[in-house]
Amino acid sequence: MSTTTRAGTRAAEPRAGGTLGLPSAAALYVAAVLGTGVLVLPGLAARAAGPASVVGVLGVLALSVPLAATFAALAARHPDAGGVATYVRLALGATAARSAGYLFFFGVAVGIPVVAVSGASYLVAVLGGASWAVVPVAAALLVPPFVSTAFGLRVSGRVQLVLTALLVAIVIGVVALAAPAVDPANFTPPLPRGWGGVGAAMSLFVWAFAGWEAVTHIAGEFRNPRRTIPAATAIALVVVGLAYLALQLVAVGVLGDAAGGSSVPLLDVLARSAPGAARWVIAVIAAIVTLGVLGAYLSAFAKLGASLARDGDLPRALAPGAESGGAPRRALAVVGVLTLVYGAALVASGLDLAPFILVHTSCMVVVYLLGAIAAVRILPRRTAGRAAAVVTVVLVAGLVGLAGLHLVIPLALVVVAVALTLIRRAAARRSATPRRSRRARTLRA
Repeated sequence: MSTTTRAGTRAAEPRAGGTLGLPSAAALYVAAVLGTGVLVLPGLAARAAGPASVVGVLGVLALSVPLAATFAALAARHPDAGGVATYVRLALGATAARSAGYLFFFGVAVGIPVVAVSGASYLVAVLGGASWAVVPVAAALLVPPFVSTAFGLRVSGRVQLVLTALLVAIVIGVVALAAPAVDPANFTPPLPRGWGGVGAAMSLFVWAFAGWEAVTHIAGEFRNPRRTIPAATAIALVVVGLAYLALQLVAVGVLGDAAGGSSVPLLDVLARSAPGAARWVIAVIAAIVTLGVLGAYLSAFAKLGASLARDGDLPRALAPGAESGGAPRRALAVVGVLTLVYGAALVASGLDLAPFILVHTSCMVVVYLLGAIAAVRILPRRTAGRAAAVVTVVLVAGLVGLAGLHLVIPLALVVVAVALTLIRRAAARRSATPRRSRRARTLRA
């Protein structure tokens, strides 16, 4: 059965052929969104806004609701390995879909080695070690997610469930241990840097609440997507929001002004309440969040690569695994090659993460914008999902404007997608011309 979208394209109804239930789906969402920000953002936000950084967490959580609701509505109605590219294809056509697909597969994928290096740097700093150890530790962190993803979502989904459960349990433990050391005096004055500081803290936490688009690529692996995806999204919003809020409260409440000067805020918090176990607890958190983020995104990249091949935007040989239940190992191998290339470039830069993060985030916000525009066009009127999409378009358009010169890489990928369309049209015209000539000669004869 199919439905006709406002753009005139027929879209398949969601199928219930997936194998992942609500617990695994929620774990994948939490892993994709929570991320390595828990390791550093409490300190960075405290530096920007002091005690008011807590308000920044609440503000970004509120802004995340329409974004999460938009992609949940899309994924629930159109569960496909193409994710945002599929929604854009339905709403805006093949060229725009190819652009969205390339932006995520080639652009957002720059973040894979960044996540690994970030986690490795934190592990080396916390446990002690030479700076050269960051690269081999990062390489080691990449191995388990690639292996579990190669076995398909049935295996990697279970792995994510275990990792997420451990992470949530450890975060609860950290907050419980630190809570007795919270000093209410550390929350005064409440706005030491004014509302501008709150805005700066919110800009930091925007990236902490990103990741909703990643799970859209594996929506077809969920049982009963219409029910599972909205419920998993709601669970992830609550878990991620409470985690960041609680960690920010204890960071400011325990460390006070010192929270803003700490590069390892959670370690400093635990050092005051559980000094003997602090380093090992934070090392475990760093390892879990790194493995969780990598696992969620590698599954998304592999599924997207296979779907792009299925739709003719990458070589057809990469298409196996795009179907529900399939393991896209060939596409995953290409993701591995991209990871090696981007990782080598990162090492050559002296592990300067900033330019790679900017490429990653600029590509991501353009993907968000295309997805939100697609949602406005294809989601039914007078539904909560479409209302959320309208709000999301406005919010994300502002983020795209802030990207400025960093939009060069996304623009280059869009140019490649458009050029491929022009090349195909020219080839089609050339192949059609001889047929018309032969038909004309036959008629004259």
